[in-house]
Amino acid sequence: HFVKNLYTARATATGGRNGHARTDDGVVDVTITPPKAMGGPGTAGATNPEQLFATGYAACFGSAVEFVARQRKTPLKPVEITADVTLGTEEGGAFRLAVTLTGRIPDQSKAAVDELMHAAHEVCPYSRATRGNIDVNLVAAG
Repeated sequence: HFVKNLYTARATATGGRNGHARTDDGVVDVTITPPKAMGGPGTAGATNPEQLFATGYAACFGSAVEFVARQRKTPLKPVEITADVTLGTEEGGAFRLAVTLTGRIPDQSKAAVDELMHAAHEVCPYSRATRGNIDVNLVAAG
């Protein structure tokens, strides 16, 4: 339960992994099809849920790194986060996600980036929402 609601995003998907999704304001308006790697057509211009999740997690996590740095009064150049979201199956056939977040920050040592990423992982809403549910690997790139 929130002390204060800051923002609510609304999107509607029709047709699941072979359909269409749109936000209520129309800013995101995408065709969704399974990628070729999953036996889908790999339709040009179409996306999939894993790409959308990767995009959101990368952006949110980058802001969490910047938030931690501001709290510590550590000036940063633009933070670059790459999110690799993998969909797989576990024993018994259930689907499962795993994420690798790779961080790059110009003019910061690999150790400093690693430390900022681990601190950000504690406050990022995506990290908090997925904690204990999916494997998240943090990688500091030099």
